[in-house]
Amino acid sequence: MTTGHTNIYERRESEARSYCRSFPVEFVSARNATLTDSEGRDYTDFLAGCSSLNYGHNDPDMKAALIEHIAGDGITHGLDMHTDAKRAFLETFERVILRPRAMEHKVMMTGPTGTNAVEAAMKLARKVTGRETIVAFSNGFHGMTMGALAATGNAGKRGGGGMALHGVVRMPYEGAIEGVDSLAYIEAMLDNPSGGIDAPAAFLIEPVQGEGGLNAASPEFLKGIAALAKKHGALLIADDIQSGIGRTGPFFSFEGMGVTPDLIPLAKSLSGMGLPFAALLIRPDLDIWKPAEHNGTFRGNTHAFITARVALEKFWTDDAFQKRTEAKAAVITERLKRIAAMIPGGRVKGRGMMQGVDVGSGELAGAVCARCFAHGLVIETSGAHDEVVKVLAPLTIPQAQLDAGLDTIEAAVRAELTEASPIAAE
Repeated sequence: MTTGHTNIYERRESEARSYCRSFPVEFVSARNATLTDSEGRDYTDFLAGCSSLNYGHNDPDMKAALIEHIAGDGITHGLDMHTDAKRAFLETFERVILRPRAMEHKVMMTGPTGTNAVEAAMKLARKVTGRETIVAFSNGFHGMTMGALAATGNAGKRGGGGMALHGVVRMPYEGAIEGVDSLAYIEAMLDNPSGGIDAPAAFLIEPVQGEGGLNAASPEFLKGIAALAKKHGALLIADDIQSGIGRTGPFFSFEGMGVTPDLIPLAKSLSGMGLPFAALLIRPDLDIWKPAEHNGTFRGNTHAFITARVALEKFWTDDAFQKRTEAKAAVITERLKRIAAMIPGGRVKGRGMMQGVDVGSGELAGAVCARCFAHGLVIETSGAHDEVVKVLAPLTIPQAQLDAGLDTIEAAVRAELTEASPIAAE
């Protein structure tokens, strides 16, 4: 790092900046799973834009299509008007994703970030049911705008809102309380007329909690929540913003779990190339919006339509990409188990290529990630206490580079444990 490269950030950028504090270099280029800084050093990316870069940095086919669109004076910004780029994306999404899964959902273009899609889902659920209460879950993270923030569990994030957050009741996620059957608890609270919970408009759940510590819902829990939603006349909102678009293997993280959500917020890797793009999938009978009742200047990113279409055509017309992801996920699981075994009480969490190791404390996890960065690996923590070292490599990462990154984590854990207890480590 050179001061000349970074002092402008400290001088002019808001104190709200965060990731750059953990990775204090200036990145200038990237390809697939490799980042390069201004001094020419390469880093392996195990953060991938918090799952916004599932297909890696600068996929050559997406890049070529986007350059061709721009060079040909293709539409840059179109509000929600009809464009050839939007038509091609919608036709491809229908053909490649929706129809093979027997999903009739409509596609609502929201503002360009995940929190916009969550806000739209919560608003629509309230409009459809005429109810206010959203059931959200402990350790959930859904965004930073005020409605989504109300459904987010993290105290630090919630405190930034500066006012009371309303309309959400919190229930324990699966496994949140040791010895407590979360599903039975939720059912009992809702069935009890003196439980103090108003009839819910929706249940809002992440099939795998990204920021909350890689807690993964079992099929039984997810199906149980879907059944409770139906029983109580509520909608099921599956927030697949971080866990979707192939991150756990299939396109949607809830595939094969016997659940078809009513509303599905998508963002992050939806564009394929890290461009801002979010959408809400809506069961057709629930699409009761009036024109412009929920809108936004950047609802639908035309450049993202181009790259998203290419991503669908390149990676999702058959199951080969999913199988490659699942094979890499199996390697990650085995390697993380070995790392977890080095740590008293350590355990592997998550699913697919959205896994990590709970090392027991935020202090140790932070030290491990810092040591990894010093050895050329960009990786972050998650969890209520930042206690999970979280692996979010691009799904396209070469196997050798994935193995080397996992080696770096293992070496960092061993080094930290040795420094903490040299005798025990021997």
